[in-house]
Amino acid sequence: MDEENNVSPILIVDDDPSLLQALPQVVDLRMKDVQVETAESAQQALALIKEHDYDAIVSDVKMPGMDGIELLTLIHEVRPDTPVVLITGHGDHGLAIKAIRGGAYDYILKPIDRDAFVNSLQRAMQTRQLRRKVTEQQLALALHAKTLERLVERRTSELVTANATKDKFLNIVSQELKSPLLNIKGMTQLMRRQLERGDATTMVHQGLVDMERSIARTELLIEDLLDISLMETNLFVLKRQRTDLVELCRTLLDEYTSRSILTLHGELIGAPLEADIDRNRFTQVMINLLSNARKFSSPGAPITITVQQSGYEVIVSVHDVGIGMPEEELPHIFEQFYRAPNVAVQSGARTGLGLGLFIAKKIVERHGGHIEVQTVPGQGSIFSIVLPLSVDPSSEQDAIIPEGAHTQAVWTITTH
Repeated sequence: MDEENNVSPILIVDDDPSLLQALPQVVDLRMKDVQVETAESAQQALALIKEHDYDAIVSDVKMPGMDGIELLTLIHEVRPDTPVVLITGHGDHGLAIKAIRGGAYDYILKPIDRDAFVNSLQRAMQTRQLRRKVTEQQLALALHAKTLERLVERRTSELVTANATKDKFLNIVSQELKSPLLNIKGMTQLMRRQLERGDATTMVHQGLVDMERSIARTELLIEDLLDISLMETNLFVLKRQRTDLVELCRTLLDEYTSRSILTLHGELIGAPLEADIDRNRFTQVMINLLSNARKFSSPGAPITITVQQSGYEVIVSVHDVGIGMPEEELPHIFEQFYRAPNVAVQSGARTGLGLGLFIAKKIVERHGGHIEVQTVPGQGSIFSIVLPLSVDPSSEQDAIIPEGAHTQAVWTITTH
């Protein structure tokens, strides 16, 4: 059937010109939406059948050259689903039986009864259309089955990956929690023995310091795990406010260095640079990048923090001169639980859960920004937070954005 015009094409084959004229007229008068084509010989019909998919074919049996039985055989090779109605002479019952055994849908005896002809042709066309629908449904089912198969394969792969991630998570968490808990337990036992001996002041003080450090580390691990949970359940909410990143970086660097054996050298160069950020979450990202830089730098090596404006973006960079990373590690450093193999911590805290950079990347992306990384093995790394600049269209000063990168502030951190 021609789906665009909703017309069913049929082919009538006969060497009798009078029938080739009469039968199409019967179809036109008795049947709607049927397009009739004719052929004067089996050879001509076969050429048409190869080019067109008819809903039904009507053919005389007795024709010069190739007869209707031979044509029937060839039609089954070219169009096996097309029903064929054969016309036989009155009394040619042997030919009629041969036609049915050869796969003909039906046969009509001459002289042709118009009602019988139309009824047979309608049944043949309906059969073809039903066969076509069955084929379409089978193809649709096969496609659906293939889609389901791919879905099952994908879900299975996701489950395998999730299970592997779970195992990795449990292994890392158990290792990371074990150390501070053992330290707290050891310090508790040591302080109890010192108290029993009566000389406990110095040891208890040191023990409490170590316990506080272990508890802080455990709190940090739990906070990372909570952040991951919030991100995966889409409950991670940012509380944004317009903030001067130069001033915020100065404040957090003062606090960061005051709690450690670090020295801060700063130089403010330009005007404030404002962005709409969650101050606490931005601070979390910066602390993570600073801790990473310190962790993989040798004691005494400088860490440089810069705040720059580049067009409509603010770039906050943390540059260390530590051990750097091989290029093949870069695609993985922001993955959950990823810890670079065979990389020893140079100073500061020990290797963590492998969640810090993952969380940092997610936080920056939630701000509409991204993190860029440059690294050279043995020479260090630069982690850059790129955020959209806050611009007030009504402000003449904000409307003028300088081209190129302009540094607004630089700080350097070194260990004592």
